[in-house]
Order: sequence, then structure tokens, then C-alpha cells
Amino acid sequence: MREIIIIKKSKKLLDRLLAENPEIASILRNSRSELKAKHRIKKLVKAYFEKNPIALAFCKCEKSDRKAFEKLGWSDYAAIRLFDYIDNSGEKIIDLNLRGKEVETDPIKVLWEAVQTDGHVNAEEAFFKDMLHLFRQFSGKSKRHLPTKKTITKWMDRHPSGLEPEIIKIRKLNKNRILGVIIKKITSGEIKSASYNFDKSISDNEKFNKANLWWNDKNFHLKFAIRSPELLNEMLDFSLSAKIMQRLRKAKEAGIPFFVNPYYLSLLNVNEPDFAVGSDLAIRDYILYSEKLIKEFGHIVAWEKEDIVEDGLPNAAGWLLPVGNNIHRRYPEVSILIPDTIGRACGGLCVSCQRMYDFQSGNLNFNLQKLRPKESWPEKLMRLMEYFENDSQLRDILLTGGDALMSSDRSLKLILNEIYEMAVRKKKANKNRIEGEKYAEIVRVRIGTRLPVYLPFRITTDLIEILKDFKEKASKIGIKQFVIQTHFETAMEITPEVRIAIKKLISAGWLITNQQVFTAAASRRGHTAKLRKVLNDIGILTYYTFSVKGYQENSHNFATNERAIQEQIEEKILGNIPKKYYPEIKEFPHDAPNILKNIKDLQEKCDIPFLSTGRNVLNLPGVGKSLTFRTIGITNDGRRILEFDHDITRKHSPIIDKLGKITIVEAKSLSDYFQQLKDMGEDISEYKDLYGYSIGETEARIPIFEYPEYDFEVTKEITNLEI
Repeated sequence: MREIIIIKKSKKLLDRLLAENPEIASILRNSRSELKAKHRIKKLVKAYFEKNPIALAFCKCEKSDRKAFEKLGWSDYAAIRLFDYIDNSGEKIIDLNLRGKEVETDPIKVLWEAVQTDGHVNAEEAFFKDMLHLFRQFSGKSKRHLPTKKTITKWMDRHPSGLEPEIIKIRKLNKNRILGVIIKKITSGEIKSASYNFDKSISDNEKFNKANLWWNDKNFHLKFAIRSPELLNEMLDFSLSAKIMQRLRKAKEAGIPFFVNPYYLSLLNVNEPDFAVGSDLAIRDYILYSEKLIKEFGHIVAWEKEDIVEDGLPNAAGWLLPVGNNIHRRYPEVSILIPDTIGRACGGLCVSCQRMYDFQSGNLNFNLQKLRPKESWPEKLMRLMEYFENDSQLRDILLTGGDALMSSDRSLKLILNEIYEMAVRKKKANKNRIEGEKYAEIVRVRIGTRLPVYLPFRITTDLIEILKDFKEKASKIGIKQFVIQTHFETAMEITPEVRIAIKKLISAGWLITNQQVFTAAASRRGHTAKLRKVLNDIGILTYYTFSVKGYQENSHNFATNERAIQEQIEEKILGNIPKKYYPEIKEFPHDAPNILKNIKDLQEKCDIPFLSTGRNVLNLPGVGKSLTFRTIGITNDGRRILEFDHDITRKHSPIIDKLGKITIVEAKSLSDYFQQLKDMGEDISEYKDLYGYSIGETEARIPIFEYPEYDFEVTKEITNLEI
């Protein structure tokens, strides 16, 4: 029955397309073959290009930088897409959403066959919707309507932050309820702990007061982290539906770990307030597993190919790495260091975690005791530092995990000290090298962490002293940039506790930047713009807004790359900084303790509510980050096929010349994404131009994120590379 309904809906869309485009209808009806139909439609596109030379130059890649992209008209997008559809017709592409099955793109052939067979064709409603919008855009029937500043502000106002008084009251009730469950379990003996227990003689009120003090201890939240669906439901006052509970039990049976700490769980609403309907969706979708993730668990493959490393062999980017899984590298100038400490764990498990394939193989887990550093770690760390020291191009080290701040103060201090000693040796060795043969010296140190979000109580006075001390001595040897990179998803994650933690980090003199994953819930109109504003309000600059990576396991959280482009052009633009202020913002890292004042001053000068310092990008399933793409095809179920090129604004491994362009098939159709927005309560008419966004061009980096210049010439030799 369902198949007949889909055919009827598709037929109606096809009839509408033909009625609106008589010339296309004539071509499809009167062409003896799909090849003739393609030839005639391509002729129409070429005639369009003759009148629109800017579009032709972009289509032929004669001019394809950001400036050229911004000159394209709305119909130009459609003409280029039609040209690419025909040019790539018949292409077979491996679709890892279908576990490696090949899919073919031939949309004009599908239309021709649909016309010739009166709608009986193996294509779904989502395909015909997309094609209907394409021809409307090409013909000029649909126009782009860019929102006004007033409209964007209105969208932002829909989304509350965790700093608003009404939200704070709700979270306090949540905290008290969760503490009540923990107190009950300690009292009954169901949970036993040497550190967190009660004398038998104390009253219920005294127990609560004691537990209330424990709440400010990060170890309390790790000890009492929720590891089962049943406890999760109990902590949420049994508010989860039977359907969700069945799904979570299936997740546990499949082997997906649970790890939600009490503080982060307190950010979830039990009774949804009328003034903030759907306000916690972005948090909820980071905790509750989807059907698709459960179905795909066990079949998940690594999205980023350079993360798959065999000892002694170069990774996908061509880099030779030390034995083990401690160093990850994509670019010549920066490398990731993952320690053998509790820093391999996190303060919680994000549903769309890029390391989910490591959880399914058992390489990652939440057994914190087993992750404690072994006696051999200090010696191993010294060997890893030799890799940075002896590399000709590395100047930036990103300490991450897991989560870098899950490491103890002692472990973190050891790691930072070894980084310092390595930087000293690298600088000293350069004295014996002539101009033009000197190696890049370390100028930037970064710490990647979500703990300011998951567990702000980790930001202690002792931690701040470690960070301060490191910055003070490292500055003296030429390290100029000190950055904490965190991961806020929504303004609802920014709480009074977070504001205190960030204030402490700022006092250490480190710049704090944010990388958001642009999930479906976070992609609602105004949501990410509001996050940018509230982040600025507490002293954090935006760095990246990432499209969700992965295949069907992350399809629930996937917001299409088209929406990332739309958000960039239609909402983020509200915070654009005029270039005349670039020299001023470039100095922000050198005056990190005054970041709040500097952000506010620049906002006032530019008359903008937030600073759009970050870039919207996708981590390519190859090498690097980019949002430079063309839509070259579409599957019969309406999922777009995008061909990505590399970000021309930064240095890459020379291997990209060999790799060429990267093709991905999106995890859902725009039609399915619209339905998801509708299910979240969104007015989909506010997104009506989304179908038209089919081209992307990576934004230039704001100068604040550029590396400082050396007073010497770095060698062009590239070490540790094998292509």
C-alpha cells in the first residue's frame, strides 16, 4: 500500500514540474532517448550561460574562489547544478550510508523515464520534490529572500540560554531531584563509595546538605555517572516514554556504552516549560541514542581515513607517525596528541562522536580505572615529543583525547612540561641551521576539551595555576598562542557554573574558542546565532561550526550541508566583522585576560550582536576540512551527492594533489530533513530557500586564527611524509 501512495505523490510532483516548465516538458515527452533529453536540456543551460558569464566562469572553474562565489545569482546556482547533473550522469558512487553499495546518479534519465512511463519509475517523492525546486530556481520562478536583521533577531529570541532566571530555577529542581535519587541509593547500600557516604546518625536534611557540597566536586559526577537506561529514567523522574526506553535497552544490548554525569543530566527538562518548548532538544539528542545508530552499531566505519593507522605505514594524508595511536595528523603544521591517561575518556558520550567506531571495537570505553596512566607513560611521552621536535613543519600541538582535561592535574602538568622542553630543544636546534633550512618552531599550544560543558567543576584553582605557569614560561621561549578549544552545542549548555569556569580559564590568559557540531536540533533557525551571542557574552570566540560527519549511524543528527551554507549566508552574516577591524581582532590572543571587554568593544564598533569569527565546514572523509563543494548528483531517494574540493586558504599535505576531489552522498534527503524540522515544531516555510543552496565555498579564516610570523625562513623540506 505504501508503494502506491509514494507513486501517486511522486506523479503529482512530476505533473507540477511539467506544468510549470513547458519547454522541459516538451523535451522530456518528445525525446526518443534519455541521451537526447540530456543533450537538449544541456543546450538550454549553455544558452543561459551565454547571458550569464559569471556563472559560466564559475561552472568551468575559471573563477572559483569566495569572491566569485558571492557574485553568483540565485538562478546561477541552478544552472551550474543542472550542468553538473548532466555532466556526471551515469556515474556510480560508493555509498557508505548503504554499507558500501554503489548508487547511480542520472536525474534527467529518471525524469525522462517517469514521463515515458506515466510516473512508474523507481524514484521516491523526495527526488521529485528536489527536482521541482531545481527547475523553479533555474527558470527564475523562485527567488531567494534573505532575512532581515529583525527577523534573525526574532529567531534568536526563540532559544533561551541556561543563564536565564527561569531556566536556572528549573535546573535547580532537576539537581535536587537527582541528588535525592543518589542519596536514596547510598542510604540503602545499593551504591557504596569510600569517598561519598553518610553516617547512620545524620538526618535527611544533613544528608542533602552534604550531597549538595559533593555536587561541586568533579569526581562525584564521574563516580555517579549514569550507565544504564533504567537509572537514566529514574534520574529523569521516569519521564522517558516506553518507546524511548525500549530503544535505549536495545542500545545497551548492542554494546553502546552509557555515560551521563549528574550535572549534565540536570540540564534536561522533565516537564517542558511553555516558555521554552523544545529548548533542550540539542542536549537530548546528544544523550539519547537513535534507532539508526543502534542498527548501524557494529557496522560503523571511520569517517576520517587518516585516523586509520597501521604501524610503519603512512596514514591517508601521507604522514608517518610513531608506533601506537597517540598522534593523529592531517596537516603539515599541526598534529594531535592523545595521551595514555584518563584523557582518553570523556565526561560523557556524545551520540554523534566521531570515535563511535572505536567504541564498537572496544578500543574506547568508560572504564576510568583501566585508563589511568601506566608507569611507562612518562618515557613514552618523551619519545612522542621527539616526533614534534624533529619535524620540519610542525608548529602547533593540539592536546586532546577523549578529553584532555579528563587527565589529572599531575598528568596534565607532566604533558605540558614535556611540550615546553620539546619546544626549547626545537628552538635551540634551529641555531645550528642556516636561513631557509630552519625548522618551524612551536608557536601554538591548544587543549581540546568538552569538560567546561560536561563538567565545569573540573576547572579548579589548581588547574588554573598549571595553565598560568605554563603560559608564563612558554611565552618566554616564543610560544605566542594558548588556546582552550571546547564544544558547546547550544546556549542551554551555558549555565552559571559554566560562566564561573570560563571566567577562571580566562584569568589563566588562555584564549577560549568553540567548535560546534551542527546537529539537526542545533540547525533550527536562530539556534546557532544565539549560541554565538551567548558564547561571546561569557568570553568565548567561535572557531568552527561542523557539519555532522558519519553515515547512517548519525543520520538522525545530520543537518544537510545545504543548511550549513544557508545558516552561513542568512544568519551568521549578522555578526560579520568589517575587514578594517581585522588588525584589532588579530591582537585578541595577546590580550586574553581582557577578552570580554575586547569582544564587547568590537561588537559596539561594528554594531553587531556577536562576532562571526568561526567558519562553517565539514571534516572531509579524506583529508582536511572544507565547505567548498558542488552538488553533482542526486540518488533516486533524493539524497544529494556532493563533490568537495579542499580548502585553498590553508596548507595541506602534498597528497591532496593525488587524492583530487572527495565525493560524499548525504545521509538524508532535504525532504526528510524538512520533515524532521516539522517534527521539532519548526515552521518550514522559514527554510523555503534551502533547496536552492547547492554550492559552497569555504570562508577565509579570520586573522585571529592565523599563525604568527617567524623572523626567519622555514625550510620547504617536509619530513615524516611518504606518498
